[in-house]
Amino acid sequence: MKLQIALDLINLQEALDIAKQIEPYCDIFEIGTDLLYAHGVEAVKQFRATFEKKKLLVDTKIIDKAEPIVEFMAHAGADWLTVMGGTRNEVIHSVCKEASKYNMKVLIDLLDAASPAQTALEAKNLGADALLFHQPYNEETALLFLDQWQMVKSNASLPLFISAHIDRETIAPIVGLNPHAIVIGRSIVQAEEPAKEAAFYYEIASRN
Repeated sequence: MKLQIALDLINLQEALDIAKQIEPYCDIFEIGTDLLYAHGVEAVKQFRATFEKKKLLVDTKIIDKAEPIVEFMAHAGADWLTVMGGTRNEVIHSVCKEASKYNMKVLIDLLDAASPAQTALEAKNLGADALLFHQPYNEETALLFLDQWQMVKSNASLPLFISAHIDRETIAPIVGLNPHAIVIGRSIVQAEEPAKEAAFYYEIASRN
């Protein structure tokens, strides 16, 4: 199981500094939307220059204008980008087709999908590489979360990532669902000791 760490920060230097601390315990760095909005492709370029061999996912949340966005991200050094599952299928297909030209991968975020299960069913034919199940998990939402997860999983033929506001209390049931990757942001990035926290989650992910 892979660990993707979301750097949802505004300050680029702070993001880079934290990333240096947690690099040994991270499979994929996610350049969060806030960071992307604040600094544009420069954020991607600086991460690529600093971490030459690390996988970089840029949370572009594409809903339109596929070609120029994909080209910008490719030239900046991204390995992955995201497209929203709620947009039109032709946009998703366009993103995937364009990304393939640059050997980039596409993650469909199911957050706004009208029918996440239907989007999961169609995703492979649209050219996507993975799906992001994006929903908070806690005691109150556990049953709804698991119900929707099972519907998506039963229809998916692609790897599934989970972003669920994961922390030390919820990591066990999330890992028990056996996703391809877990996505963790503030629980690591906002911790007093980010490296220690990242190591904790990385060890769990690595043994599953």
